[in-house]
Amino acid sequence: MENILKVEELTKKYFNKVALDKVSISFEQGKIYGLLGPNGSGKTTLMKVIAGLHKQTSGQVFVNGNPISYKTKKDVAFMPTEDFLYPWMKAKTLGKYFSDMYKDFNRAKFINLIEKLEISKENKVSELSTGLKGRLKVALAIARDASIYMFDEPLNGLDPISREKVMNLISEAFNENKVIIISSHLVSELETYLDEVVFLKNGIIELKGDAESMREENGKSIEALYKEVY
Repeated sequence: MENILKVEELTKKYFNKVALDKVSISFEQGKIYGLLGPNGSGKTTLMKVIAGLHKQTSGQVFVNGNPISYKTKKDVAFMPTEDFLYPWMKAKTLGKYFSDMYKDFNRAKFINLIEKLEISKENKVSELSTGLKGRLKVALAIARDASIYMFDEPLNGLDPISREKVMNLISEAFNENKVIIISSHLVSELETYLDEVVFLKNGIIELKGDAESMREENGKSIEALYKEVY
């Protein structure tokens, strides 16, 4: 399979603080990646640079062979951890809003997704629980036709039922032409879905590799390895 996302010697500084320190990694299509680490490890910064929302200090990021720019934004669907939903909007209005913003946004697919997630298209965001808002954010990303899907802490604040529904939805959206990257510190919830894992610590890749191989070589779960690293 092709590496459709390449990160080379990527450094990002905020004033004197180094958030990412010469990070290099390739992401292969047809795989689900877990970007794992505690808060402040650099996960969100890496995703925002890939999405074109933050400018790197040095290094390169290539999406489908092209350096990141406004042109590569169409290839990346990113669900940030921040709450970007307007409380006064109905779910169906959000679908219209996103279809105006992104040419690849499929409104019919979006409505079908939220119905699966037990959200009415007539519901206002302000009427939704934290769990339903989390599901809605994931559906907005998945309804796009992108090459790379990134979800930043999609399970944060969700109840166990919502976590399971969100992960099932993400895994159902996966196919061999896509790359899915999920950041989280909730390793036990993600482990069974992941093909590859990347441990970030203080802006540096501490450990990375095939999830199954890492389990076999170490005789431990990914969650147990995570606890050792952090």
